[in-house]
Amino acid sequence: MEKETQNDFEILDESKVPESVKHLLDDARHVMENAYAPFSHFKVGAAIRTKRGNVFRGCNVENASLGGTICAERGAAMASVASEGYGRFKAIAIASGSDDPAPPCAICRQFLAQFTDPDVPVYLISVKSGVLKKFRFGTLMPYAFTEF
Repeated sequence: MEKETQNDFEILDESKVPESVKHLLDDARHVMENAYAPFSHFKVGAAIRTKRGNVFRGCNVENASLGGTICAERGAAMASVASEGYGRFKAIAIASGSDDPAPPCAICRQFLAQFTDPDVPVYLISVKSGVLKKFRFGTLMPYAFTEF
């Protein structure tokens, strides 16, 4: 797999990633089209593969109250819990229309930390530019708060 390493992430050639990653990226891109973003016009799709091998999808759903808005990543995570109960995530893909792939917001990072080990790959792709970046979850969320 050709890759260019920059800082804490890798820039990947999508044509050279494993089929399982391609499918996860496709799921994130497809569900992104279902996003309800009348205020920001910023659509996001997320696909999460659990350790059981199932894939759960989510898209952002905005709300006029703003605080009621649900991000794609939390939507996918909630779908996994609703379907499987508590479980661990194996891989995450997030698609957005920004020029540079958009990482999860801080709330989503904290939310995902409940289900995601630091070494889990997070694939971010821009549907606009085609840029694909791969992070370790621990790089995106280095000091997760998971217990109290």
